[in-house]
Amino acid sequence: CIKMKLSVLAAFSLLQAAHCFVPRSVPSSSRSVDTTLNVAVDPTVNGQSINSYFGAPMQETTVAAVPKVAQRWRKSTKQLVTLGPASSSREMIEKLFLAGADVFRLNFSHGSQEQKKELLMTIREIEEKYAHPIGILGDLQGPKLRVGEFSSPTGEMLQKGQNFRLDLDSAMGDNTRVQLPHPEIIEASEIGHNLMVDDGKVRLKVTGKGPDYLDCVVEVPGKISNRKGVNTPDSILKLSPLTPKDRSDLDYMLEIGVDWIALSFVQRPEDIEEIRSIIDAKIPHGNFKPAVMAKIEKPSCFDGDNLQRLVNLCDGIMVARGDLGVECPPEDVPILQKTIVDECRNQGRPVVVATQMLESMIESPTPTRAEASDVATAIYDGADAIMLSAESAAGMYPEESVAMQQRIINRVESDPHYRSYLDANAHDPDRTPTDALIVAARQVAKTINAKAIVCFSLRGSTVQRASKKRPSVPIMALCPFKETARQLVMSWGVYPDLPKAGSYGYTVNDEEMMDYGSPMVESATDDLDLVLRNACRASLKKGLVSDPDDLLVVTAGLPFGTPGAANLLRIVPAAGPSCWDGTCRVD
Repeated sequence: CIKMKLSVLAAFSLLQAAHCFVPRSVPSSSRSVDTTLNVAVDPTVNGQSINSYFGAPMQETTVAAVPKVAQRWRKSTKQLVTLGPASSSREMIEKLFLAGADVFRLNFSHGSQEQKKELLMTIREIEEKYAHPIGILGDLQGPKLRVGEFSSPTGEMLQKGQNFRLDLDSAMGDNTRVQLPHPEIIEASEIGHNLMVDDGKVRLKVTGKGPDYLDCVVEVPGKISNRKGVNTPDSILKLSPLTPKDRSDLDYMLEIGVDWIALSFVQRPEDIEEIRSIIDAKIPHGNFKPAVMAKIEKPSCFDGDNLQRLVNLCDGIMVARGDLGVECPPEDVPILQKTIVDECRNQGRPVVVATQMLESMIESPTPTRAEASDVATAIYDGADAIMLSAESAAGMYPEESVAMQQRIINRVESDPHYRSYLDANAHDPDRTPTDALIVAARQVAKTINAKAIVCFSLRGSTVQRASKKRPSVPIMALCPFKETARQLVMSWGVYPDLPKAGSYGYTVNDEEMMDYGSPMVESATDDLDLVLRNACRASLKKGLVSDPDDLLVVTAGLPFGTPGAANLLRIVPAAGPSCWDGTCRVD
């Protein structure tokens, strides 16, 4: 090796022009430094073309103007966006992605399976275009508990204090009774239990029961009409969370390859074990499996140690405040939200806060101040992600809703109170080598004012532990598998790089890369210098560094490809592992 002084700053700033979301193929002719970093000029170093300077031939390539989305990379809280009629076109999905969407939700309660596959394929095309992983969550509908139909097409008005019966009789209902075609509810209900009809607009209290009926008194009056939903806040039903439709949708999700599966109607930990057993039976051991997210919407999830067990069994949790707000008193929901978020942070599981976050933006271009405060509260609580439902799926302003969420995220995360809240709620690390390494990396990054922590991770566990510690700098995740990168998009502060081919490099073909039983590692995997250069390149591409002297804190496990190994911590300049203060060592 010889030392030679290079104009690192000039070359680096030239490459920096392409750090943010450069599409891979948009018609336009220009010069290129290499096939991974596109620039719209013919760069020079010491008067020579940069490609000629490094002995590489100039190549024609395509390039597009860099979209104005630099701020997108400065947020730690992620955005989960529901797709629907208002956001099903490729153009709109791309706009939502550029506006801040990190994960897209496919709601299997509506539309056909084929429509969901078309949306998934569109998302994958956008992912490929921008070379950035995008997560896809498939949301199962779950059981729908409803009353039967009434003789009057407009339903019946129930008065406070009147008696009303729910039974198994299929005859049309009237002002005294209606069918309840769910024997599980009748069996589980006890005298004194409450039943909520039509999202709590009508509340009934059970006063008597038989093998095929429940006698109730109306406590909250209102109109009840055909096929309105029934909630059972006081009862645990002997009912699987997976209906025949859900099982069909689950098979389809596994077939098309979603990254996350959200399970509705979770009542107890055994429900998670049920869906995991189905997934395990359908996907061979060692192959990629989608992450499972439990939607917390039943009071039974808080009985005893159920919440701790549910969080432990799941890969992520969703605070489904819609049904949770129906089955629990409204004043309890904010407390339960904080309880769920704290437990997920304690166990290092991603947690999503959902439902009615910007509800008024379904019809208005701006939210109410109360809605903006609600979104901000979820962020201050430490949620990994916040979700949009009807706002993006069926509203008039889907792009504006996503952009508004991002504006709130950026504003809150720039508030000094935010960091103090995160630090105040920090949990003690586990006594493991991985946790020790992550704690050290967090402290080193703070001490040297590093721009990012870079984690090499096979299946994402090291990255999730880093996210759990809520460091003050972004976490750059380098993984061998696209599926792992897509799942990590949900985690707080994590910026996964989309792997091309190979474990931590680009030399293994796609067929070899998908062999999960024996993951391929690029031929130069023992060359730590190579993978560190890849880390610097990925950080530049994501816009996490802007100067060759910017520092990165790198964690990894040697030998590469060893699951669970975490034994290396390095400080690397953004210009490359062999460069310090503008001086590089080259062979």
